[in-house]
Amino acid sequence: MLTQAQIRTYEEDGQITAPVGLDKQTVAKLKLKMESFFANHPHLDQDYAYDVFKYDKSWLDLAKCPEILDIAAQLIGDNIICWGSAFFAKKGIGGKATPWHQDGQYWPIEPLETCTVWIAIDHANEENGCMKVIPGSHKERKYYSHHRDDSDETVLNQAMDLTELPHSEIRNVVLEPGMFSFHDAFMVHGADANNSGKQRGGITFRFMPASCHFNREKAQKMVKELGVVDISKRELFLLRGADICGLNDLCED
Repeated sequence: MLTQAQIRTYEEDGQITAPVGLDKQTVAKLKLKMESFFANHPHLDQDYAYDVFKYDKSWLDLAKCPEILDIAAQLIGDNIICWGSAFFAKKGIGGKATPWHQDGQYWPIEPLETCTVWIAIDHANEENGCMKVIPGSHKERKYYSHHRDDSDETVLNQAMDLTELPHSEIRNVVLEPGMFSFHDAFMVHGADANNSGKQRGGITFRFMPASCHFNREKAQKMVKELGVVDISKRELFLLRGADICGLNDLCED
């Protein structure tokens, strides 16, 4: 759980590294499970393999982990829907960069009150391309200008220029295996390429308050207008509480 001071840090910075983590035995099992996942799905790009639940819903067990959900509840409330999952398991050589961006730029959630938990399975540090954030960049609750970049050297095709920001202090989110970090949907973040020779494996889950609406029609429009991945058919899982919004078509896990 977070202290009140840590919650204020998240509200001020838009990112917080949890004071708790997963134990070594759990991490070892996750490492083997991740390796098995990619062995069974060789067509997926491990640098960014999205919608993990589509291929293996047993990863929901990790999303439901009390250490993770209890903190998510402190940040977005007790009614929690998990609507997304993705591996960012950058290869040790040729691991692609993640351009500076805001997640909410291409998420069809109304209102956009959602967060991501980034769980380290391998070490994540500056050497192997850990996540970098701009603390406080979420506070104005607005989108900065993004441009489309279809380069094969990055994992996303939406990128922004940091010169638009009034401040651009960069923080490296360094994580040991089993540690996890939360960040806001408006947070500006990215990551360098990985050519360290050491894989940087991590998995993310996307949480939203069950008072929000996952607007599938809006998601389809975003595909046409922005050329982003189609997430209009994402499965929604109520992990805690009740569906307050009433507009979300939930799946049984």
